[in-house]
Amino acid sequence: MKIQKLKDAVAMGQVASAQGAKVLRDVLAKKDRANIIVATGASQFETLKCLVKEPGIDWSKVTVFHLDEYVGLPESHGASFRKYLRERFISQLPAKPEFVPVDGDAKDLGAELKRLNDRITACPIDLCFAGIGENSHLAFNDPPADFATEVPYIVVNLDHACRQQQFGEGWFPTFDDVPKQAVSMSIRQIMKSACLILSVPDKRKAAAVKGTVEGPVTPACPASIVQQHTDCTLYVDEAAASELSR
Repeated sequence: MKIQKLKDAVAMGQVASAQGAKVLRDVLAKKDRANIIVATGASQFETLKCLVKEPGIDWSKVTVFHLDEYVGLPESHGASFRKYLRERFISQLPAKPEFVPVDGDAKDLGAELKRLNDRITACPIDLCFAGIGENSHLAFNDPPADFATEVPYIVVNLDHACRQQQFGEGWFPTFDDVPKQAVSMSIRQIMKSACLILSVPDKRKAAAVKGTVEGPVTPACPASIVQQHTDCTLYVDEAAASELSR
């Protein structure tokens, strides 16, 4: 794992998007299509803003998966992740990629999971953009995370710290409005990405960053698993890096 500390979230977004864009250009120079995973949340604002402006990428040859979505939340809700991605990413691109959304309020959630799992299993993932939660979750895999399942998308229960973060960031009017379950990409599926780019700003994530970088690899700190990834770059700002000993 490579770690790079930058001044703030804007600088992080610039370098993370530049790295991701280079990966995409290299992949598309060798293959007909590229497959990527794009995350949501406040940590990705600047990355996506910069990524849509990167030149030399034929987005019509890219398939976009996303990490997670709340169970039962309609896309019209302000906290919907597929709404976030359509508005902040997909609609801003110069050419339309194939977008594979997670329909969290599908009438038949089992059928939706099968659709997603069949689809992503057929695609080797070239690049994954993600963040780390205050409780060190990766996607919505809260501690203790399932490090064993090979199923790509699973239904998970959201712990109190995770739900508190979503409320604290202003996505929901009250804590009780935050859903208790989500469809999440699994740890093992995220780790199958050829390149993993993590962007983690803010002092409130400093303890999670320390556990991810300096702690043991354990389901109690889900993001610690990235220590075992062969091509992972962790971008942090000064506040998020404030508890690191090195």
